[in-house]
Amino acid sequence: MGHVTFKPQGVCSVQIDFDLEEGKIHDLKFQGGCNGNLKAIGRLVEGRDAKEIAGILRGNDCKGRGTSCADQFAQALEQATA
Repeated sequence: MGHVTFKPQGVCSVQIDFDLEEGKIHDLKFQGGCNGNLKAIGRLVEGRDAKEIAGILRGNDCKGRGTSCADQFAQALEQATA
């Protein structure tokens, strides 16, 4: 698929960038948000299957917002793999 840029809604991060190659996630980067936590997510998902990760992260809530940076990433993955 190539490079994906996603503009999250309702969270602290303002942009999510990642690459998809044969359904696998690479080079995930968040702009804004909780830097350490979001870098950790990037390390944990590197090389993993996009659909599997979307299923794991979907619905994660931050501070009662009904979404989170992880949930927004799941939405980005779902859109990119649809």
